[in-house]
Amino acid sequence: MKTNFLIILIFIGSLSFAQNKNYTTQELAINKLIDGTLLSPNAIEKPNLVIIIAGSGPTDRNGNQNFLKNNSLKKLTEGLSTNNIATYRYDKRIVKQIRNRNVNKDIMFDDFIFDAKTVITYFKDLKKYNKIYIAGHSQGSLVGMVAAKGNADGFISLAGAGQSIDNVIIEQVENTAPLFLEDTKRIFKILKTGKTTKNFPPALASIFNIDTQPFITNWMSYNPQVEIKELNMPILIINGTKDLQVSEAEANLLKEAAPKAEFKIINKMNHILVPIEGDSLENSKSYNETDRKLAPELIEAIVAFIK
Repeated sequence: MKTNFLIILIFIGSLSFAQNKNYTTQELAINKLIDGTLLSPNAIEKPNLVIIIAGSGPTDRNGNQNFLKNNSLKKLTEGLSTNNIATYRYDKRIVKQIRNRNVNKDIMFDDFIFDAKTVITYFKDLKKYNKIYIAGHSQGSLVGMVAAKGNADGFISLAGAGQSIDNVIIEQVENTAPLFLEDTKRIFKILKTGKTTKNFPPALASIFNIDTQPFITNWMSYNPQVEIKELNMPILIINGTKDLQVSEAEANLLKEAAPKAEFKIINKMNHILVPIEGDSLENSKSYNETDRKLAPELIEAIVAFIK
């Protein structure tokens, strides 16, 4: 009898369910590469679902990296699920590889698109959801655009770039380190031919590390303005006026490419979706602060868009 009771406890624990407010939390692995968290409203039989795709770097399902913890995407999903919208957020495959100390150096931007499509297909096949929306944050916006095409019922861009990544980086270098502008342009010309180069200034190593050049080449082959034009679905474009990484101008480019899209610029919201009252120092510090609440207009805009 004790043995049977122990087995039951182990089984219940492996499901990782937890009641929280008006939604249920479930840890859910889609496959060996994708682990995530599903929040399901308790009172809705067939809810709408929003799949959250994280931004660049080794960003996990909660919006955090190794030394930066703000829980931005966790707060986003909880805010939506409190409003009776199901949400699924997942770790990028690179996060799991780092944890397992088995990083694939040949990882490509296309792999992130493949993973997003896999997640969409998984939930579509369940036939448990009214409509499925994709919400991509930062780099995840472009990933989501491509993955959503023909697969989802709606798309939400959160602080997504409106230019290809090479143009974004060239603009950033021009604004912050113009001394390296010509080198940056030269290297991107080489990458566009499909080749790699070791001839770059040490100051640009964080961008043009030889191991990451094929990834960047693959990434810059996608133009957000082209991709968003091809989406035959409702679109919501959101950005903030205090975003240090993706300016309002990028959101405007997306809106120009998709004129029928709903458009929301949130005053004082930064890149991790929280309001900033002060200067750039406060803005930067917020990336490692978990006690900040998301901009309330953000949840309101997404809920109104979906409902």
